[in-house]
Amino acid sequence: MVAAPRASGTDCTPSFIVVEGPIGIGKTALARRLADAFQSDLVLESAQDNPFLERFYRDRKSHALPLQLFFLFQRAQQIEVLRQEDLFSPVRVADFLIDKDRLFAEINLDQEERDLYEQIYAKLEIDAPKPDLVVYLQAPADVLISRLQARGNPHEQQIERGYIEQVAERYASFFYAYDDSPLLIVNAASIDPVNNDVDFNALFEQISTIRSGRHFFNPVAAAIG
Repeated sequence: MVAAPRASGTDCTPSFIVVEGPIGIGKTALARRLADAFQSDLVLESAQDNPFLERFYRDRKSHALPLQLFFLFQRAQQIEVLRQEDLFSPVRVADFLIDKDRLFAEINLDQEERDLYEQIYAKLEIDAPKPDLVVYLQAPADVLISRLQARGNPHEQQIERGYIEQVAERYASFFYAYDDSPLLIVNAASIDPVNNDVDFNALFEQISTIRSGRHFFNPVAAAIG
């Protein structure tokens, strides 16, 4: 793959970029490629390090709370690292918002478990840095399922379609109301910015210039129009 040229100057380039979206959308792969293009630090959530993940996919109800708490502590620690490194990197790219933790807690936990989760969350006093840009990758459930199948992870093959649909819908609702940072909503159903240089360069150019507001990246629709 040919990396896009790094954006010139620092006035327009966001200094903290977060790539987000539902499971299977390709957020981690895009975050890696953006970090390469910006020659920046990369902060990734390490889902594979969660010892409860495989058990959760087999039996969501029984293992939801330990799964969620492990992710909460892990993400809180990563955010602390982000804050400590704030002065040392002109651009940083991450593949998660701490807000996603509550999003999944609402989906996965029953009321009593959510109450306990919220108590622990409050005790952690997480002070997350505000992104200069959030890139939200959006696609329907059929696309997410197809990409999960293509990845070939045996644990992910156990995820029920209904759960994927629920996660995708919750992400859409969350970002419909999101206004904490500039937001770029990307129609990721028909493009491949990870493996296609044309798609990546077009997306990279837009990311490099956004400083405020809500924006949409839908090159297929633009080409048809």
